[in-house]
Amino acid sequence: MGRPTSWLPNVHDVPSRTSHAVRVAVLADSDTRWKWGSLTARRIAPEKRDTELSGFLLRGRATPTARQLAEVGAELDAPREMTGVEFLTHLRNESYDVVVLALVGGAVQAMLHGIAALELPRRPLVVTGYVGVVYEKLSDGLLLRHGADIVLANSRYDAERFRDVYEGVGADASSVTEAALPFLAGARYVPEEGRDTVVFAAQPSVPVSRADRTYVLKRLAEHARLHPGREVLLKLRSKPGEQTTHIEEFPYQKLAERLPGGLPPNFKLVYGHMGEVLDRTDLLVTVSSTAALESLHRRIPTAILTDLGIREPLGNHHFIGSGCLASWDQLDGGYRPEADAVWAGRQGVAAADGAYETAFDEARAHVEELLDAPGLPRLRPYYTATTAPGYLPPLLARYHLAADGTPLPGARTEPADNSRMRRAVREAVRGAARGAYRHGVQRVAPVIRRMGEL
Repeated sequence: MGRPTSWLPNVHDVPSRTSHAVRVAVLADSDTRWKWGSLTARRIAPEKRDTELSGFLLRGRATPTARQLAEVGAELDAPREMTGVEFLTHLRNESYDVVVLALVGGAVQAMLHGIAALELPRRPLVVTGYVGVVYEKLSDGLLLRHGADIVLANSRYDAERFRDVYEGVGADASSVTEAALPFLAGARYVPEEGRDTVVFAAQPSVPVSRADRTYVLKRLAEHARLHPGREVLLKLRSKPGEQTTHIEEFPYQKLAERLPGGLPPNFKLVYGHMGEVLDRTDLLVTVSSTAALESLHRRIPTAILTDLGIREPLGNHHFIGSGCLASWDQLDGGYRPEADAVWAGRQGVAAADGAYETAFDEARAHVEELLDAPGLPRLRPYYTATTAPGYLPPLLARYHLAADGTPLPGARTEPADNSRMRRAVREAVRGAARGAYRHGVQRVAPVIRRMGEL
């Protein structure tokens, strides 16, 4: 069956890429990916040309609230929310030079096939990458991103690993481009007279169990009691009811309400922009949060907890060799880790030679080179109906795309009516759906697991 007429690309004159401002579209699916995508777009934009940035949010369970978007500190006009098929339709009707896909791997793969199926007269340059530390599902996540023109690696270490994976399966690795995390910033740490602040950077899904998360919370509270003159902060990602990339099954806010003895007076739960919290931090503690890299970039003493073991599911194994591994007992006794300079340099943070200032030069040059090319070839992801016939079609179907990247029958290709009344109804329905999903994760799932252990 042929492609529906409504899906055929618009045939219109497209100006040369070098004759107008560079138009960049950022598509993200969560608060942290929005932060990465919007800041990356600014970092890799050609320096000598004007850039117009447009933001879009992929509709889903992790769609961030306005508060979450404001908190991540990515200065860009409020993004428009739409489905993947609606975004593809938008690309068909609007001409962009660059598309930054700040999405989970499966969504990246779907958009790559969808963009290829558009068969645009002049398709946009496609850029993607990772929000932070890549400590799990390396091959799966990378192969789902293969096919983009540029796959950004946040460090020399990551760039080497990414190329090894692509070359190991016989895929083109020329897209891998070394860069850095775009949100590393802030003044170098200088101790301040009279200030003594310890911050624990929480993660939604690490550690995952109630027992482990309660343990971390208890030790944090005990640390505050042992040091009454010290300010101890628990930095949280989201407020109750909000979504992040991962659903929190046991939110620290609720565990804190049940903590025996309550919280000491010098212990506080805080939200806000991570950079602003780091401005007043004297010791950053975490299990494996990307906040550790932000902290290390500023040379703030940073501790990666070993209390629950050094294990792949926790992600703290990524920090082996960093010099930052420590336990609560050591921190209670006054230990302050000192990061290994060689390790930090390979991770793209805290480089003594100031290399971060030029970290995006290679990526920017790669973007400029491809924008100046007379035309870009058709996107060719590694996964196709031939290489992964049992994996790709159901993956694309989750985003309402057929195996050839075209919309499935019944998929809405145009944005829905955006009247105030319809927006309110949509928000109410989606809010209820998310609440039901969250209830299932936080209430029903633990009960079922306990029953299975009987």
